[in-house]
Amino acid sequence: MSAPSITVHHVGREAQPVVVIDDFAPDPDALRAAALRTTFGPAVQHYPGLRSALPDTYVPTQLAVLALVLGPLLGRAGTVDVLDASFSMVTTPPEALEIRQRIPHCDAFGPERIALVHYLAPEGGDGTAFFRHRSTGFETIDADRAPIFFGQLDAEFRFGGVPPARYVLGDTSLFERTLAVEARYNRALVYPSYLLHSGAIAPDAVLSSDPALGRLTVTAFLSVG
Repeated sequence: MSAPSITVHHVGREAQPVVVIDDFAPDPDALRAAALRTTFGPAVQHYPGLRSALPDTYVPTQLAVLALVLGPLLGRAGTVDVLDASFSMVTTPPEALEIRQRIPHCDAFGPERIALVHYLAPEGGDGTAFFRHRSTGFETIDADRAPIFFGQLDAEFRFGGVPPARYVLGDTSLFERTLAVEARYNRALVYPSYLLHSGAIAPDAVLSSDPALGRLTVTAFLSVG
């Protein structure tokens, strides 16, 4: 297995770091095999699909690679706490999406929070996109910006209508895409959780609940400090 290869992007006007790590796990085939053996159930917190438990060895094995990223590249130093980590698959059809699932979102407001997506579909599948909210110019949403952002969104929905029932891939009337990261097998994406982002799910994506066929990933949320 090749050593991990790290690329850093500084996204949009706010120049927030987004780190792409290729060859992230030493044995991605074993992770896929573990996903095939496990039982998936409905996700919580508005994730549009299913989640399942990871092997116990996943987090300890990958923390060594993340240590190369969190300090020097993301500027986050200190103790790393894993808040949540699981196998995940997007399975919700576009017509069944809630309004909040049709627009870019952030996972947390604190600058100490970090998100990770590890792509495990051999054919690549759909990646992740990052966005700027046009009317506010916000690319990150912290506790101070949140009331402004959500208040503005509410006004835009009331006067312009809610977004159509589909995943957001690129530019819309409300959001401008600032970066799109392609999914590749055994590629990981690490970024501050308060960046506006969305899974870039294509209209013809296979939204299967079978981990052998669907958009299999690991999603994890970390706190550093």
